[in-house]
Amino acid sequence: MKIKDLFLTQEEFEVKEISEGILKTFPVPENLSKYYESKDYISHHQEDKSLKTKIYKFFQQFNLKYKKSILDAEVKTGNKILDYGCGAGEFLNFIKTSYEIYGIEPNESARNAAKQKTGEANIKNSLSEIEDYSLDAMTLWHVFEHIDNYEGFLEEVYKKIKPKGKLIIAVPNYKSHDAEYYKEYWAAYDVPRHIFHFSKEGIKSIFNNGRWSLKKISPLLLDSYYISIISEKYKKNSFSWLKGGIRGAISNNKASKTGDFSSLIYIIEKI
Repeated sequence: MKIKDLFLTQEEFEVKEISEGILKTFPVPENLSKYYESKDYISHHQEDKSLKTKIYKFFQQFNLKYKKSILDAEVKTGNKILDYGCGAGEFLNFIKTSYEIYGIEPNESARNAAKQKTGEANIKNSLSEIEDYSLDAMTLWHVFEHIDNYEGFLEEVYKKIKPKGKLIIAVPNYKSHDAEYYKEYWAAYDVPRHIFHFSKEGIKSIFNNGRWSLKKISPLLLDSYYISIISEKYKKNSFSWLKGGIRGAISNNKASKTGDFSSLIYIIEKI
């Protein structure tokens, strides 16, 4: 499928299936960091006042509470948590009174914002700064799809998490109704920033391997609304809030029967 970078450059990329349940964006630009260099890339620039940011922040407040409830069910108060790809530190800031928190964020401006919210010592530059077998849980909220060599990354992650520790990953689901409805306009393809695109089958193939065990799958219910509203804007449709809201509700209704929500949270345990 040919898909344009509708967020920033309008460049065209191709998304191809590389194995069952896993798609990849081609080509992956060598200078990928430039595709994040926009004040509209909201997870890095929370201070922006645009309509898109206001939409994002509206949904974010509900999602922060929901994400914390997911984490609370898996780990104990005071446990050591690393949020990988923590952006401007919103989630870490939200949970900092409940856990020993750490974050890693490659983008400099977002990393500085996270340090201001959580403290300089809590934000690390790389996984090499984290002690082996020290983490009770690691979260990646819409980050895993951005990682080019995810196999090598998971090798590194495995060394940092304690036995029976949790890896919590949220990614878009390209088999959701909203993905199939919007096709190349689906905002969660977000090429080339999203290098990989996963279905449930794809994630299961990665993690049910004797080293990790996929324990549970939960929906991110609000993502279908946010993604559908942005997709309507990409299609330049009028009443994008209304149309996107309706489509998001339809997607969630269909997913209540199939399990294919717009975004899914995977609770994975280290064996």
